Amino acid sequence: MQTHFMKDRGVDATSQTANTRPADMLTVPDLIRKKRDGGQLSDDEIKAFIQAVKEKTIQDSQIGAMLMAIWLNGMVSAEIKALTREMMSSGEVMEWPDEWKNFMVDKHSTGGVGDKVSLVLAPALAACGCKVPMISGRGLAHTGGTLDKLESIPGFKVEQSREQILEILDSVGCCIVGQTETLVPADRVLYALRDITGTVDSLPLITSSIISKKGAESLSALVLDVKFGRAAMCKDLESATELAQMLVEAGNGLGIRTAAVLSGMNGSIGRCVGNSVEVIESLETLKGNGPDDLMELVTTQGGLLLVMTGLVSDLSEGRKQISEAVVGGAALSKFQAMMEAQGVNSDTAQRLCTTNTDYYSILRKAKHQLELKAPADGIVLEIDGLVLAQVLHRLGAGRSKAGEPVNHSVGAVLLVSIGQRVTKGVSWLRLHYEDPALTPDQRNHLESALTVGTDKKIQTQQKRTLVEKILPKKYAY
Repeated sequence: MQTHFMKDRGVDATSQTANTRPADMLTVPDLIRKKRDGGQLSDDEIKAFIQAVKEKTIQDSQIGAMLMAIWLNGMVSAEIKALTREMMSSGEVMEWPDEWKNFMVDKHSTGGVGDKVSLVLAPALAACGCKVPMISGRGLAHTGGTLDKLESIPGFKVEQSREQILEILDSVGCCIVGQTETLVPADRVLYALRDITGTVDSLPLITSSIISKKGAESLSALVLDVKFGRAAMCKDLESATELAQMLVEAGNGLGIRTAAVLSGMNGSIGRCVGNSVEVIESLETLKGNGPDDLMELVTTQGGLLLVMTGLVSDLSEGRKQISEAVVGGAALSKFQAMMEAQGVNSDTAQRLCTTNTDYYSILRKAKHQLELKAPADGIVLEIDGLVLAQVLHRLGAGRSKAGEPVNHSVGAVLLVSIGQRVTKGVSWLRLHYEDPALTPDQRNHLESALTVGTDKKIQTQQKRTLVEKILPKKYAY
């Protein structure tokens, strides 16, 4: 006896095939077969599937089979739009006061090494008049998580109720929180099963997962940082562009003004990788001492959001306003207020935001520090961010499974930059680690991340830029 998604209306279910049955009579196996054989699922069929996932009237093995069918055959634009909308509608959709509705913004990054953009961007946007209900994630594999970084700060609470989020947005203008239980529950089920069925890298599933959560935030504008390179999910610009176009189309399909920044991810963003050290670099950036590559990403993404909300007329003016908010200290004040609103002791928050503060009197410092030396004279041609992140992950900075703890003190600080001339024996990296000690294999792996040579082009390069492309092009000017 087959279980039907919707009420039987007197049609003999056994007399029709998956291709001829009415949409409200298809069984779970029918839908799986239809997608497996390259068919296009209707809006009603996708709605029924997500409803069954939400109500737990479908077996995990059947969900897994559907995910694999989607992975194998992909989805057309109409299917992705329907899947995203139904996932968004599977739980609570946030509501905001009318006077905020044109200024609700957020960003999403596909994951990188040393990616601390959110910690600087959220308060900068708040300082420019936006409301930023930033719902972030935790680190998995080699990519760091924004929530893990913020939890390096004693007392910082990433779990906030809907009422608390409203209150913080009203008083501060930004918050950075974890996903609530009531937000997009269908995604939580699908995400866990994607991980164990080898379907994590399906572009339609990635798109619907990301955009459904942003849609549930009821945003007016969204910017996506789609990364490409060795340390990114997308290894080249072509595949990153395909994903970015899909994400932008899905976001716009939900009525959110959406843009994407395509940025290179071969090395690291800034000089620090790891939870506590990235908080320190973020605070230094908010004090006006940020590295150029981090500021490029912050001002570009922030500038785009200011354009899309109508607060500025073009990207150049948007970048300028975000930069002034960071360099002038307004964003730092917002970050301090956000820390206090999310549970950090006011004295702690104030000390962290003071010039020349001793960060390690507040943040946990690793038991051991080790400096690696350059093997030869020459120019720094490359520092492999993926290698750095993989070693730090093994030393405890990251997690292999959801729910595992991380060691906030483990990290690395780069002491040299791409294009810099170095001499043999000069320190190029400072590693922060706990017990057990670094193994010889881990040390060799770390040392292999640095490439020193004599490339003349690198020698004359004035400034390293990460942003390669902006979609849609109309926002790039």
